Amino acid sequence: MKLKLHRPLVTFDLETTGVVVGLDRIVELGVLKVLPDGTQSVKVWRINPEMPIPAAASRVHGIYDADVADCPTFKDVAADIKQYLTNVDLAGYNSNRFDVPMLVDEFLRAGVEFDIRSHKLIDVQHIYHKMEPRTLSAAYKFYCQSELTNAHSAEGDIRATYAVLEAQLEKYDQFLKPDVNALHDFCNNSNNVDLAGRIVYDDNKREIFNFGKYKGRLVTEVFKADPSYYDWMLKGDFSRDTKQVITTLRLRERNL
Repeated sequence: MKLKLHRPLVTFDLETTGVVVGLDRIVELGVLKVLPDGTQSVKVWRINPEMPIPAAASRVHGIYDADVADCPTFKDVAADIKQYLTNVDLAGYNSNRFDVPMLVDEFLRAGVEFDIRSHKLIDVQHIYHKMEPRTLSAAYKFYCQSELTNAHSAEGDIRATYAVLEAQLEKYDQFLKPDVNALHDFCNNSNNVDLAGRIVYDDNKREIFNFGKYKGRLVTEVFKADPSYYDWMLKGDFSRDTKQVITTLRLRERNL
């Protein structure tokens, strides 16, 4: 079953200095753009993260400080990346929980406006874990009957992600529609207020904390009772998207 595209779909993958959004940085971004007529193109950006790459991270993706020393920073290429991702939908593996928040954070750090909410988001891992909980390599073997030999390279992962997505549509044709809008609804947790899920909606569609000592409490009530908590979050290792959300909520409460 072929995926029906209303506009281009970009599968993307990030290699990073670590897994903490707001603190770690991108060292490689790979994208596979699939047009509605089936035409495909691949583009990979190697990026200087402006910080040392921890040895543990380098052992995973094989990218070392020397490999990115002469590469552009994300800010240098942010406009080009944004242009490439204009009027497309996005797919990835574990992308809704990691790659999307990390990419948005880099755009915010670079001062480039990037409205992620204008894109439909498909997380192949989300589909996979609902159907067959495992890793990308196992997913590729399970769905495509082949070994993923170049895992943790950006191009290898994006090609595998799209191949798995197409195979999932074939295997679960009774459950999944080959339509980006339907897959977006299947993959996404509309309960999140920020991309990282630090703030979520309660049953009454009110914003509450989803972590820490105030978990379950209304954000606006906490900031009113303990203003220092807002300051602590702004100074902490939270993503810029999360910080924008709490700032919007704080300003909204003040304007009531």
